[in-house]
Amino acid sequence: MKNTDNISVRSSEGLRKRKIGVMGGTFDPIHFGHLIAAEEAYFSLGLTEVVFVPTGNSFHKAGRTISSAEHRYTMSMLATLDNPHFRISRVEIDRESPSHTVDTLREMRHWYPPKSVEFYFITGLDAVLDIMSWKEPLEIPDLCKIVAVSRPGFNPLGLKELPSGIKKSLINLEIPLLAISSTEIRRRVSEGLNIRYLAPWLVEQYIYKNAMYFRNGW
Repeated sequence: MKNTDNISVRSSEGLRKRKIGVMGGTFDPIHFGHLIAAEEAYFSLGLTEVVFVPTGNSFHKAGRTISSAEHRYTMSMLATLDNPHFRISRVEIDRESPSHTVDTLREMRHWYPPKSVEFYFITGLDAVLDIMSWKEPLEIPDLCKIVAVSRPGFNPLGLKELPSGIKKSLINLEIPLLAISSTEIRRRVSEGLNIRYLAPWLVEQYIYKNAMYFRNGW
C-alpha cells in the first residue's frame, strides 16, 4: 500500500527541490482521464511524483451523495498500483472538517524539510475558473503552482478575470481529449451499460464487486 502521509526526506545543503504534483478530486470513480492528466503533468513538468488526494467531506459536493471515502480511496489505490511515481494520500479522508485545498497544501508542507519541495496542484481548467469560490483562494499561489488541465486549443476568456496573483501561478497543460467523466461512468453502471476501457480494469471490477452506483439518479 502506497501512502505518502508524514513522509520525511533527508535534507542537505544544496539539495535540489523536489517537484511534487498534487491531484485532488472526488475520484468517484477514478478513471483514465485522471490518470492521463497526472502522467502528462509528471513528464511535462519534470515532477518527482504525483500524489492523488481523494476528497473527504467536500463542500463542493454538498447536496450530492458520494461514495464512501474508503471506497474512493481503495479505487484510487487500485488504479495507481502499477505506476511507481504515483502515490495516494489519506490526508483529506482522515480530516474530520470539510476538505479545502489550501488546508491540504499547508499540511503537506510539513511532510518535508523546509524549502525542500515545490508543489504543483493539478486540476481541471473548469475548476480553476471557479477558484474564487474556494477557501482563501488568494493564499493558494503562495503554496503551489496551479496546473490547469485542458483539451488542446481550449483557452476560455474567463481566465483573464482571475486575480493577477492566481494568473501568475497558472500553468496551462493541454492533454489529449478524452470524453470520460465520473458522472458518465456512474450513469452507465446504474443503467447496466458497459464501462470497459473508461476506467482501469481493477477499478471496474471493484465497482461491480461492491455493487456501487446501482441506484437511479446517479
